[in-house]
Amino acid sequence: MRRARWAVAAVLPLELALVLCLVAGVRVPLPVVVAAEAAVGCVLAVEAVALGRAWRRARRRGLGGRDAARAAVREAVPAPVRRLAAHELRVLASLARWAARRPPHGVGAGDAAVPYAGGQAPMMYGLLFVAVVETVGMAVLLAPLPVVHLVVLVLDVWGVLLVLGLHAACVARPHVVGADGSLRVRYGALVDVRVPPGRVVSARVEHRFPEGRLLRVADEVMDLVVGGRTTVTVELDAPVEVVRPLGGRERARVLRFCADDPRAAVAALRERSRTDDGAGDGAGGGTGPGADVRC
Repeated sequence: MRRARWAVAAVLPLELALVLCLVAGVRVPLPVVVAAEAAVGCVLAVEAVALGRAWRRARRRGLGGRDAARAAVREAVPAPVRRLAAHELRVLASLARWAARRPPHGVGAGDAAVPYAGGQAPMMYGLLFVAVVETVGMAVLLAPLPVVHLVVLVLDVWGVLLVLGLHAACVARPHVVGADGSLRVRYGALVDVRVPPGRVVSARVEHRFPEGRLLRVADEVMDLVVGGRTTVTVELDAPVEVVRPLGGRERARVLRFCADDPRAAVAALRERSRTDDGAGDGAGGGTGPGADVRC
């Protein structure tokens, strides 16, 4: 399996370089093309054999056909590749859900949806405008080169759909305060942190402006930043697992995330967790008003 992965890592960049040369009009000797395609075919054959062996091992462990196939894919395909592929599929599904105006994903009867995409909407629509302008501009500039024009057009249209899909995923996949007191903190199809019922100790409105990346976990504190800020802080009685976009795993006992209406989010947590109003204001190092709710 390790040799198969190294073969894929070595051959696929060469195949990509060959395709780019052909698209750009560079004449590649026929023996080179034949050798490259033969190498790709061999790598695919090795991958097929590795997947088949992994599937048979899973079947010998007593797994059914579908479960064995999933186990074989998990063994053969690295976790980051699986997660990126799943992310692309979820983004496209979210875009379709958003366009069809279907109910938010993962929000059941009695659950409260907590939107958060409003804080990033101006930036995302600005990026979308720039992507559309670039697509039109490149289409005009490359019109005399039909093959290059087609390739660049496909890539640009995919980029426009990706930007729109990322925002659609955030709209279609809000945070969820469950009817049973559970909590689900999400960012589109990239981040999904689940808190079981009865684990929330306190929740408060707290405006913070962390620097750095979208998701940061340090000292059992998770910051999930949208639009450069977080607005709600939730403390738990024990750490929960936080899975990073590429599969890394962390533990966090304090969750800071963004909500378009943080007071409504805290109120939903209070109602469904059967909490009493906590006393005191303040943002614990933030810059906005705090409304503490303790279980």
